[in-house]
Amino acid sequence: MSLSSAISNSLSGLTATSRATEIVSTNISNKSVAGYARRELDLSSRVYAANGGGVAIDGVRRMVNAGLLGDSRISMANAAGSSAVASFHATMETSFGTANDSTSLVTYLTALDTAIVSATARPDSDVRLQGVLDAATELAGKIGGIAQGISDARIAADKSIANDVGRLNTALKRVAELNRQITSFSAQGQDPSSLVDARQAVLDDISSIVPIVEVTRENGRVAIFTKGGGTLLDGTTPAKIEFTAAGTITPDMTVENGALGTVSVNGKALSQSEMQIFSGGSLAANFEIRDKLAPAYQEQIDAFAREIYDRFADPSLDPSLTVGEHGLFADGQSDFTAGTERGLANRLSIAAEMDPAQGGQLWRIRAGRNATDAGDAGESGLLLRMSTALSENRSPASSALPGAPKSLLGIASDIASQAASLRLRSDTASVQDQTRSEGLRTALLAEGVDTDTEMQALLTLERAYSANAKVLQTASNMLDELLRLT
Repeated sequence: MSLSSAISNSLSGLTATSRATEIVSTNISNKSVAGYARRELDLSSRVYAANGGGVAIDGVRRMVNAGLLGDSRISMANAAGSSAVASFHATMETSFGTANDSTSLVTYLTALDTAIVSATARPDSDVRLQGVLDAATELAGKIGGIAQGISDARIAADKSIANDVGRLNTALKRVAELNRQITSFSAQGQDPSSLVDARQAVLDDISSIVPIVEVTRENGRVAIFTKGGGTLLDGTTPAKIEFTAAGTITPDMTVENGALGTVSVNGKALSQSEMQIFSGGSLAANFEIRDKLAPAYQEQIDAFAREIYDRFADPSLDPSLTVGEHGLFADGQSDFTAGTERGLANRLSIAAEMDPAQGGQLWRIRAGRNATDAGDAGESGLLLRMSTALSENRSPASSALPGAPKSLLGIASDIASQAASLRLRSDTASVQDQTRSEGLRTALLAEGVDTDTEMQALLTLERAYSANAKVLQTASNMLDELLRLT
């Protein structure tokens, strides 16, 4: 019957506009909620066999640009990784210091040179000899401080890896749980959009740790893979990521010698090449800091420590020494041997024979480490040769330093300059990645809730509701008129 169809159609229209109004109100109320995606009501014509009939609600659709969301997540990972690297290089630049920094490596080296020159003029002065000892001690302390800073950076990166792995496991479990809830809601005919919002927020958090690719599965579930091809979640159970922090890290500890570990997935430890599945993001950046960037700085400061050691351990500088014996600077309190360069910066110290605090004699700075007596108090030959050793251009003994002949001051300046250059490059990369990430995030948010658009939709719904109500009222009146005639 046509009047019955009209009433049915208008009722379906009222139902649809009521549901659409609810969605508009939800959009407006969640405008400022992070991770919320604008909803739209999917409608279609409701068709019956004999006569057509009204509108059908097909469901609620979350309005998300999947391509833009994927790009945004990749950019978030890049930004997090480059930020960690930039922060590390900034710390290293501060450790080595700049030319105008009163605590720079160059400043301490210059102070030693100044003290030696001063003592050369008055080799009989214990005050000036003490000045040489103090400057040498402070230089060794500065070198050791830089080396300790490098170890601290490796320890911090190691702890950050453990923290990232913990966050990743927690997030993956949450995604798996949300997958189950979304599937359940969908099966019961309920709208799972709020759960999908929550899942998207969790996936965004994962993206700062490792770049991910989201793949849609049946019943609203998603599978999660790393950009490098690793499977994090595909099914009901997420991958189990494990990592054990070392706690304390010394210069000799590396992945290659087994002292430091990598990540294991589902009980299988990954090799360094297999770790490529986690490339990008803060997790990979912290591995790079711990295993590559920091050790490279360690090699340089160790090589510099060796250069200082070698120049002051030369028998042509201090005739009281035999070949292989240490001079003013010692490896701990021992002689340096080839093959033990790694960690030398941490061990560099002042020879006990020249340090009264260690039972030595100040006059040995003037007479020689192995001298048996004070000799001529006015003899400045050793001090002059010390000054020459600092300023003379020599090819470094260590392959970790450039082979061109340089003075110690030149080598120190080059190392500090390289640290500053790496900091500048990493800062530039970080700013670029951050800018891209923020740009994509802004573009993603621009596709979110627009209150002006929602208010316009609300006015349209108001008119549609009134029209459907009018149709319902008219059809009801016509039907009542027919009933009165019977």
